[in-house]
Amino acid sequence: MAQITLSVEIAAPANLVGALFIPQRMPYWYGQEMDCRFEVQRGADEFQPGLKVKIIGQLAKREVSLVAVVTEYKRGRLLEWRFRDSYGVSGMQRWEIQPVGKDARVVLRDEYELPGRIGKFWDRIFTQYAVRARDRRDLEHLKRIAEQKG
Repeated sequence: MAQITLSVEIAAPANLVGALFIPQRMPYWYGQEMDCRFEVQRGADEFQPGLKVKIIGQLAKREVSLVAVVTEYKRGRLLEWRFRDSYGVSGMQRWEIQPVGKDARVVLRDEYELPGRIGKFWDRIFTQYAVRARDRRDLEHLKRIAEQKG
């Protein structure tokens, strides 16, 4: 299983950053390269443990989707979900929002596993780098939006 941990310092209050972690606002910064959309179980307007979220987007002219189940949520402080995508990749993503003075730090932990032996090989030579780059882009989008609002 691959494990990636990244963080970003954001010149905005932690409560403002936390407000971007709701289903309606996440597509503005999460998965922008896929132009993703979120379909939330029962149309919920806020995350909660056990809630299913389907994320759908386009990547290289292909529709990709994953289903995530929220495993931990503390409004404005923490979001964690476990996921499985349409290609059999499964894992967990966890975002922690930490106050740092009047600003915030967001720590992202991403764990995933590609299926099969070929998947493990492919992960070592390509996927880990691509996932790390995607995660950095997502955090930078989050930072840019939060700092514009702050």
